[in-house]
Order: sequence, then structure tokens, then C-alpha cells
Amino acid sequence: MSPTTSDFPAGSLEPAACSVTAPATDRPESPLILFDGVCGLCNHWIDFVLARDRQQQFRFSPLQGETARRYLGPETPETLKSVVLLDETGTYRKSDAVCRMLIRLGGVWSLAGWMLRCIPAVLRNWGYDLVAARRYRWFGEKSTCRMPTASERARFLP
Repeated sequence: MSPTTSDFPAGSLEPAACSVTAPATDRPESPLILFDGVCGLCNHWIDFVLARDRQQQFRFSPLQGETARRYLGPETPETLKSVVLLDETGTYRKSDAVCRMLIRLGGVWSLAGWMLRCIPAVLRNWGYDLVAARRYRWFGEKSTCRMPTASERARFLP
């Protein structure tokens, strides 16, 4: 099931800084996850999504790449400390992006995403920020971005 605007109603406890509507002309054809390519935790998250994305709906690009610069404009990896999901409804960051990714994966992961959404966004994002601030210390920092395998290559954008 693909989320629609009705899946995330107005007043759903989401601060404006975490979910914004991008112009319809500047949205990717399929859901795009922008992630910190040198972050160990972020790479584990991408592995998690790849293993569970049976419909192969997601595309991926490191925040350090040209695709991220195209969609994010003046925001850069240095100023953005969050995973980003761009889909047909907008641009989502932090825990809102994670919830939407889980929901799109379907099955038990969809249930987990909906359950996480029951937690007020201010608390979800506090937890997200707590982990994000320590992600390099806890999960390591790589010297280069993740290189996709041959079977993953078509799903990764520069």
C-alpha cells in the first residue's frame, strides 16, 4: 500500500520542519531516500530497507551526491543531519521519514510505522536527534560513501 495524503492527515502532530510539500515538478518518479553515505548507522538502515523492499519501490542516494543537491537545493550534507524521504506527497525528514518508509514497506513494518506515529512527533524527533548526534561514535564513520552491489546498482542514484 502506498501512502497518500489521507494517510497523514492535517494536525497529525508533525512539526512543519519535518515534513514539507515540495513542488510537484520537483519530485522523484519513485520514493527516494537520501542518507548520509559515510554513516555506519545510515548504511545499516539502507541495508534494512533493501532487504525488506519486496516491491523495489525505493531509490537511494547519499546526501553527499548530486541527486541530493538537485532535490535539496541550498541544504547540504553539512547542514542537514537527517535522513530524507522524497515521495509523491512531499519531502520528509527525521522520524516522519522513518515512519513513512516503514509504512511503505508493508506488513509488520507498516504496523510498526503506524505505531511509531502514535508517539507525538516532538518525542519521536527528540529520540531521533539523540541517536543522530551520536551515530558516528556508536556506529562509525566511513571514509567513502557506500558502494552498491551489482544487483543494487539500478536502485542507487549518484
